[in-house]
Amino acid sequence: MSTDNRYTLDDLQTLMAVLRDEQYGCPWDVAQSWRSIVPHTLEEAYEVADAIEQGAFDDVRLELGDLLFQIAYYAQLAREERRFDFADVINGIVAKMIARHPHVFPDGTLDSRRHGQRARDLDDAQIKRQWEQRKQHEEGAQSAASVSLMDNVPHALPALSRAGKLSKRAAQLGFDWSEHYQTSLKVDEELAEVREAAQHDDPDHLEEEVGDLLFAVANYARKLGIDPEHALRKANHKFERRFRGVEQRYQPGDQLAALEAYWQEVKAAE
Repeated sequence: MSTDNRYTLDDLQTLMAVLRDEQYGCPWDVAQSWRSIVPHTLEEAYEVADAIEQGAFDDVRLELGDLLFQIAYYAQLAREERRFDFADVINGIVAKMIARHPHVFPDGTLDSRRHGQRARDLDDAQIKRQWEQRKQHEEGAQSAASVSLMDNVPHALPALSRAGKLSKRAAQLGFDWSEHYQTSLKVDEELAEVREAAQHDDPDHLEEEVGDLLFAVANYARKLGIDPEHALRKANHKFERRFRGVEQRYQPGDQLAALEAYWQEVKAAE
């Protein structure tokens, strides 16, 4: 522990090593593997996002700690297998971010600083282009054997986020409409196919058409510059908030018309 009685990153690594000690550690922690920890990592990431959306910053601090613990877990597993350690993780991300920000670190070192223009005066479009070019270069170097633009889009991403990324990759090959309204027509087309499929007793086909509709919506969101996953999370939060208002007004025996009226009351009061 540091001299001011606050635990440090070194203490976190010590904690993790003790928990994983086969003789004296925690049996649950000792039994874990790379794959078994993944669901917990995803859950913690979502809890960070949820706390931020709620503006609960005491919870954000706690949830960030839980997420950092997941990173420490993977680093410990890697250290045990002599693959890499926490220091390698930190070194890798710092080096990558320096390389991706030549407009901030012109000499390619952490000590170098940009002079002249203030940060807010930099060209956002140029910065984004530089970022994407550098990212594509890195991805190409990491997967020289890659044969498809569809490679290296993580399967563990939420489906809406992954749909947006896949369509963005396809656009690199020119497989994209030039105007966003053309993308909206594809949404209309897919919705009509869902309605058609709903008229028949074929659940598998209906599921396929609903999937096509959701993919088209995610692609349309991308064309509009909207993150579909974030948009849906906000919509979920809005629905939950409004429905709680409906529940507060509900009386036993109320029918749909009354519930819809309550919904409109809640909506108007926002």
